[in-house]
Amino acid sequence: MTWAERWELVVRFGPQLWDGTLVTLQLVGIAVLAGLFIAIPLGLARASKHWYIQALPYSYIFFFRGTPLLLQLFLVYYGLSQFEVVRDSFLWPFLREPYWCALLTMTLHTAAYIAEILRGAIQSVPPGEVEAARALGMSRSQALRYIILPRAIRIGLPAYGNEVILMLKASAVVYTVTLMDVMGVVRTINSRTYQYEQFFMVAGLIYLVVTIVFTQLFKLVERWLKVEASRRR
Repeated sequence: MTWAERWELVVRFGPQLWDGTLVTLQLVGIAVLAGLFIAIPLGLARASKHWYIQALPYSYIFFFRGTPLLLQLFLVYYGLSQFEVVRDSFLWPFLREPYWCALLTMTLHTAAYIAEILRGAIQSVPPGEVEAARALGMSRSQALRYIILPRAIRIGLPAYGNEVILMLKASAVVYTVTLMDVMGVVRTINSRTYQYEQFFMVAGLIYLVVTIVFTQLFKLVERWLKVEASRRR
């Protein structure tokens, strides 16, 4: 096959590849944002000095960090349907759809990692800053809101950016539940054209380009936070 014919194939299937890329970006974007909101209380509980507060978040994090995303996806997609109470609930119209199962799994999975990132960031906040806030008369909740969490966000942002990129690459498993993400589209194209090497390379380039874009966006956010922090001093 000539290069012209190969390029013609890419152009021919370009709209499907674009749609698959949008599905991947949508899944990753919603998962890492929703996972962040779930991770905040988990991370705060993990940073507690009391074992009974840490116990439940620790168990959640241990499970989702200790098992593969693919296994978790299968448990949600194939496993939940085995329970009659789930099939009779108002959630069933969502949980029987592969998109919502994949989104739920990815959100719960990334929330565990983000919670650990947040825990480490909170524990890395200099104790002097917290003591200064308390000396100024701030309550614990005020110190948490105005001092600890903003500082922890700046500390944990690079690790959070890495987690977003890791979730982008991990999202490649969702095609196993019939979702037409990048890999789902590529596998469908391969079954029609048998040009496996070419379209796997195209998929790799798509993931690489998106990774570069995400990396640059997080660098811009880091620079903006540094500028804002220097202005307040």
